[in-house]
Formats: sequence, structure tokens, C-alpha cells
Amino acid sequence: QVQLVESGGGLVQAGGSLRLSCAASGLTFSSYAMGWFRQAPGKEREFVAAISQSGTSTYYADSVKGRFTISRDNAKNTVSLQMNNLKPEDTAVYYCAAARIWGSLSSSRTRYDYWGQGAQVTVSS
Repeated sequence: QVQLVESGGGLVQAGGSLRLSCAASGLTFSSYAMGWFRQAPGKEREFVAAISQSGTSTYYADSVKGRFTISRDNAKNTVSLQMNNLKPEDTAVYYCAAARIWGSLSSSRTRYDYWGQGAQVTVSS
């Protein structure tokens, strides 16, 4: 079965950095666009970033543009999210997701077929 497993979460001070990774198995990884979403307590899950199958196209939420970078390694079946200049409002559970879509990347949760279990990121002020 398909598994997406996030790692790399933790506690960091504001202005610091963290790198999340997501290891995928049970699917043809290079056929899936990948995305990162996050969910803060009491809030809906929101889009953070997405990357195309080849890695040549990326898409970011305005709130993280210029601070976060999404990347993928199709040889290792992994997708990563480098998070710099973290802010307390970035505190959330971060989820990776896989979408079998081609063409334009999507920020809609409904377009993603598989989800990881999530990784907690906490940014202290």
C-alpha cells in the first residue's frame, strides 16, 4: 500500500530553520506531483507548497514564499521542505501529499490522493 512518512519536525526559535522530509513507498513516485500542507490547532488544513513530477515547477502559498523551498529526489522517492526564517505562525502539523495530476499544480486538498501522518513543527517566539 501507499505510504508517505514525514520526518524532521521539531521545536525551533523564531528566525530559525527546519527541514522536513517525506519518504514515499508503494507508488510510482515520479508519476505524482507532491505537496506540503499544514494544519494549526483550530484551523483548516492549508496549502504550503507543491512540486511537479520532474521538479521543474513549484508553487507556494504567499505566506511562505521566499522562506520555504520544496524539492524532490525521484531516485530516492523523497520530497523535502526547507523552512527558513520561521515564524510562530508557522506552528502546525505539516503533511506531505501525493497527487496524480499533470499540468498545473494544485493547492486544493481534494486533488491529492495520498497523505502522510503529519509532523509537528513548533516555532517559539
